Amino acid sequence: MSEIKSNADIEPCLSVVMPVYNEAATVAEVIKVVLAQRPVQQLVVVDDASTDGTWEKLKLATNGDARVTLVRHEQNQGKGAALRTGFAQATAPVVMVQDADLEYDPTEYHRLLVPILSGKADVVFGSRFLGAGAHRVLYYWHSVGNNLLTTFSNMATNLNLTDMEACYKVFRREIIQKIKIEENRFGFEPEVVSKMARLKVRIYEVAISYYGRTYAEGKKIGWQDGIHAFWCIFKYNFFPRS
Repeated sequence: MSEIKSNADIEPCLSVVMPVYNEAATVAEVIKVVLAQRPVQQLVVVDDASTDGTWEKLKLATNGDARVTLVRHEQNQGKGAALRTGFAQATAPVVMVQDADLEYDPTEYHRLLVPILSGKADVVFGSRFLGAGAHRVLYYWHSVGNNLLTTFSNMATNLNLTDMEACYKVFRREIIQKIKIEENRFGFEPEVVSKMARLKVRIYEVAISYYGRTYAEGKKIGWQDGIHAFWCIFKYNFFPRS
């Protein structure tokens, strides 16, 4: 494979799945940037029953682009439920998760795609802590919690990830569509890591930039989700369903 230095070097091969809940302020800009990336073959946007006008913004932002699949939940169910809906709609060879805020940079898709396109990986996780990209300085206790969750997850899965909770997760389509996502909220992250580990697939981790938000700017995950994540690590690693 010739050297890949940017998204412009990659043919369309990617289904981007974007769960959305009350992101009217940012979703149009994120969609514009995502659709401008050459690897994007399909964008699946799942509006999880937003109440702030997001659905109307979505219909305007997509502007009839044939690459876009819009889905709306009638009742709010959570990020995991939206991803479950979106993954089922994905048709491209590679599938990835993209949040609807401005915390993660779609111009870095090529970094995440290279290990899969070169035949070395089945799954690639982004990491905010490998040190190669810009990283907004925010909450200390969030970083402590993330380190604890990642460590506990690694102990349970025998993986050596640095950032289990990062949004950017990329999969060969047949792999992500093989598993059943059970978690409806932010428990998706530890659940999918556990299930990928059990499948014995080839997992890589790639450094990414991170432009985090404060709660005043719209960040939604809270301490209750952290506690539930610990339970999910325990549940899906030590009491997995057949």
